[in-house]
Order: sequence, then structure tokens, then C-alpha cells
Amino acid sequence: MIKGKAFVLGASGQVGRAAVRALVADGWEVTTASRGGVRDERWPDEVRSVRLDRTEEGALAAGLGDGCDVFVDIVAYDSGHGRQLTGLADRIGSAVVVSSGAVYEDEKGRSFDTQGEPDGFPAYPVPIAADWPTVAPGDTSYSTRKVALERELLAAGDALPTTLLRAGAIHGPYCPGPRELWFVKRVLDGRPWRPLAYGGTSRFHPAHVDNLAELVRLAAANPGSRVLNGADPEAPTVAEIGAAIDAVMGATSETELIEGEPEGPVGLTPWASPHPIVYDMAAAERELGYRPVVSYAESLPETVEWLAGHLAGREWREAFPGLAKYGVDFFDYAAEDAWRAARR
Repeated sequence: MIKGKAFVLGASGQVGRAAVRALVADGWEVTTASRGGVRDERWPDEVRSVRLDRTEEGALAAGLGDGCDVFVDIVAYDSGHGRQLTGLADRIGSAVVVSSGAVYEDEKGRSFDTQGEPDGFPAYPVPIAADWPTVAPGDTSYSTRKVALERELLAAGDALPTTLLRAGAIHGPYCPGPRELWFVKRVLDGRPWRPLAYGGTSRFHPAHVDNLAELVRLAAANPGSRVLNGADPEAPTVAEIGAAIDAVMGATSETELIEGEPEGPVGLTPWASPHPIVYDMAAAERELGYRPVVSYAESLPETVEWLAGHLAGREWREAFPGLAKYGVDFFDYAAEDAWRAARR
């Protein structure tokens, strides 16, 4: 039995691919849209795919055709994208839109936007509830644009019921900036040790694509105007992540702990933070009956296999431009060896 028509924008990315699979399995008739019109080999033949660039005038309206029961937007980033959807509310039954856990600010007004300043890293409550205060909406940063997007869509109310999913540190196959590469590449390179800042205790709550897809599936079947966090059932420390990846790869790595911030590139990981970032999933459990479909450790074998295959024969910056954009050499082994020698 067909539940209805679902339209997924940004379907070629890591979350979109998983969301399409979840919606199809739940009985939706799915149309996918992306700039390249990419199809995932795991999608069934009945999934319809179209090429669509939302920045082209009228392209989204034309691609949507006579409408859909649920519109899933993986790639909405600002208020303009929100207005695109509200402008088509007469053809959309409800929406599910991916936002970001980066929108929150702490009690001192610190956020992801201030983390580069002295004492600027936010100290959030553990865990962060979905109704915790956010930065102000605006167009100055990723975080402020995401909040502006959220406000635009929530203001539509019943005209366009929208579930906003504030995702944590997304991981899984097809990730353009995979944090797990920091450990995987070291094992592949035969690197016997790794330095971790903040005593290896940093926590940045991961969110596997299949768990986010489950949230999309549930929200599609239960329309409403709401904001929910999206994260895995656990928030491991960076040291625990390294140990879990070693176990998958059959490796034994020595860990050198730095009690404090990274020393230049030494000890700097994509999870490095002096305070934990952990998201509360209680609202999703209460409002949607959400239960995670995979744990962090259970998801790793597929992720590690994909990372190793995607990296094979290529320089890491070429293979993963989303990680390279930070302008940090996460694999400066010479600096690490010099630091270690100085400690001996």
C-alpha cells in the first residue's frame, strides 16, 4: 500500500541516500532530486530521479510538478530556502528539513561561531535539549543561517507543518568530510600511535545516516511543526572512537594523551573540544516514538570499508574535500614525531 508521494531534495548526499531507502521501505512513492540526478545502487527501480538545481529560477516548482505529500529537504541552509518551501505550501502536505546541532548557544552566549575566540568554546548542558536557546537568526554564519531557515519554516505553522532535525556529527558512507578518516588513515598508513588532545575525553555526539533516516521516516508519517535533535544512542569520547575503529580494522594503536588543547596540529582531531557536545533525544522519542536503528560501533564496519575504498590510490584532500576545507593537515606525522621526541 502506497502511503503517499515523497519528494527528496539533496538525495545524492549521505543523508539523502539513506532517507530514500527508509521512505521506500515504509511504502512511500519517492522522487529524488539533486543537481547531478545521481541514483544510489541500493534504490529500487521504481524510485524516480530528476536533475534539479534549486538556485535556478522556477526549477524547484517545475521539478515538484503537481506536488507531494511530504517534502524532505536535506540541503536547505538559509531563510531563502525556507521561503522557497513556504512559497510552494499549496503543493506540499508537510516537510522534513535537516538543520544542525550547531545552532545552540550556551548560557554565556558562546556557540560554534565563537569557538575560535579566547575562552570562546561553548559549555553546553549535557545533554542539550531540543528547546535549548539558539544563536540569533541571520546571514553571517552557517549557524545563524540555519536558525533563520528554522524560523522561516516554523512561522508557516499549519500552512506547512515542518519537522526540523538538528543533526549531530553526521557519519556513514558517502560523507564528504568524514571525521573517522582521522583514525582509519593512520591504521592504513601503518601509523603505530596517535596523539589526542584534552586527554582523549572530547565528545561530539555522532549521528549515523541511518538513524537520521529513521527520524525522516517517522516525521514523514507523523506531520507536525516541531524541532528535534538527531543523534546516535551514545556519544563516545574520541579515545573510545579510536579504540572502536582499531577493533574493526584489527589494529592495536598506542595513544599519547595531551592534557589540554592541541599543540598546533598535534592532538587535533575533528572531534577536539574542551567541553562535551551531547544532544538529548527525548523529544524525538516522545513525539515520534523514535528508537535508533544502529549504534555507533555497529555502524563502523560499513563506514570503514567505504572510507578505505574511497581513499585508495588518492591523496586524502582530493578524496575528501569536505575535510580538507578546514585548512588543517590532520596527518602531519613529522610534527607529531618531533613532538613525541621532545617529550622523551
